[in-house]
Amino acid sequence: MSINDIENLFLFVGGLGMFLFGMHSMSDGVQKSAGSKMQELLGILTNNRVMAVLVGALVTAIIQSSGATTVMIVGFVNAGLMTLGQAVGVIMGANIGTCITAWIVSLGQLGDSFKAISPSLYAPLLVGIGALLIMFSKKQKKRNIGDILIGLGLLFIGLDFMQEAATSYIELPIFTQAFALFGNNPFLGILIGMVVTGIMQSSSASVGILQTLAATGGVVTTSSAVYISLGSNIGSCFTALLSSMGAPRNAKRAAVMHLSFNVIGTILFGVGGFIFFQLNPEFASSGIGSVGISIFHTIFNIICTILLLPMSNYLVKLSGLIVRGKDEEETEETDENLTLRHLDDRILESPSFAVENAILEVVHMGKITKQNLQCAYEAILNYDQEKIQSVYKTEKTINNMEKMITEYLVKISNLSLNEEQHNIINDLFYSVSDIERVGDHTENMVELVDVKGKEPITFSEQARKELKEIMGLVFEAFSCSVEAREKHSIDAANKVAKYEDQVDSMEEELREMHIERLSKQLCSPTNGVVFLDIISNLERISDHAYNLAGYVISES
Repeated sequence: MSINDIENLFLFVGGLGMFLFGMHSMSDGVQKSAGSKMQELLGILTNNRVMAVLVGALVTAIIQSSGATTVMIVGFVNAGLMTLGQAVGVIMGANIGTCITAWIVSLGQLGDSFKAISPSLYAPLLVGIGALLIMFSKKQKKRNIGDILIGLGLLFIGLDFMQEAATSYIELPIFTQAFALFGNNPFLGILIGMVVTGIMQSSSASVGILQTLAATGGVVTTSSAVYISLGSNIGSCFTALLSSMGAPRNAKRAAVMHLSFNVIGTILFGVGGFIFFQLNPEFASSGIGSVGISIFHTIFNIICTILLLPMSNYLVKLSGLIVRGKDEEETEETDENLTLRHLDDRILESPSFAVENAILEVVHMGKITKQNLQCAYEAILNYDQEKIQSVYKTEKTINNMEKMITEYLVKISNLSLNEEQHNIINDLFYSVSDIERVGDHTENMVELVDVKGKEPITFSEQARKELKEIMGLVFEAFSCSVEAREKHSIDAANKVAKYEDQVDSMEEELREMHIERLSKQLCSPTNGVVFLDIISNLERISDHAYNLAGYVISES
């Protein structure tokens, strides 16, 4: 092996590295720029499967990987955020969305007659402008644009490097014979596409390499390009299949639906293509360019979606036949189990979706804490020992949820987030802590009346009336704070501030009135101390509700 051979090898590997890093950087920048718009897509995923296809295509076009999209879908299904019926449409759309990379590659390989408008000509300039934006701009939006420009520039530079390295060898007889063999043997061509895509974990990358080879001089035949492209679609399923290992059956079924969709499409096009190429051998052996590969790649995915979307229910049933049985029943379907399922690491493939998922789970924790607060009220006012024990049990759940959600937030904070998302995650850290403290104060209140076999703590009718009033205000304050986070409602957040002021005033008033009752011996000292401690805990709960609302207001 000569020094030129080694140089060309390094050039090809370096070009491939720049191409992959460029895709990643461009995807990263687009996701940051999309921000909350990506989160809103989660709410669009209804039973309208046409809309689900469009969402799947859009998300994949943004994150530049159908495999990553499908991995997220597996996570959504596992977390219970999406049904298999909804997932099938998104998976079909993901295959269409992945075609965007092929078209970007085609732009970079325009002929000499189009040199003036070829992106490869402007690629170094794009990298330069992107670097300047990242280094000298203080605004996050401009830095995100810088990421996109650098990614796009490196992608085209990487393609040029690969093409330059391949040009020296593409005319060798071995390459001509190999592609002729792939073209004549559809099984071998499909297998090569599957293996290369499986190794690279990206159909966009494998098709991009095929397009680069096709652009170097006609060695890639039309039939071989078709079969390899079909194989790359099947290979793109490996990532989701590996991700679903060890997951519940429904998550496995989502990955199997992706595989089934591509296998059925490959069989249809593979058989049809083989017959067509046998009847037209000259066309089969003719060369194909990168644009031709993009056209086939797009037509294949669009036609497969049009044909199979009306039969999506059968794909869901087929996945049930392949992955048999019902999901294992949890020994006890507790809120902790649900939280653990919802915080699926696969959703971390998209930071925007991960942020939205974290918000949903913090709201879930808030609602459980709100229910526990209501249970505590009933236990205190009626001395219900069963409800007291229920409060203790739920408080342990809240503590465990705090740990799980905090760990998940740490993982998200290490992802590539824009400034707005960073602020939300920081606020969620504080929110989880505030909600957990509300749980602690709730437990404190029932501990005050839990006399364990002794004479129950009872209050006078006047004291009960006062407690009910302040409890109602505190409950409304906390309820509005949870609603403010769930709906990002500034109106609900502003209501919390009003309730909190009322609670502060009432707590001082009740404290003075009760101390006066104690001084007149109208209430026993033991019960009086419990009363004062309860209203003190209630006032602290309203403070935490005020904090929760404040985080939402600060984000607007």
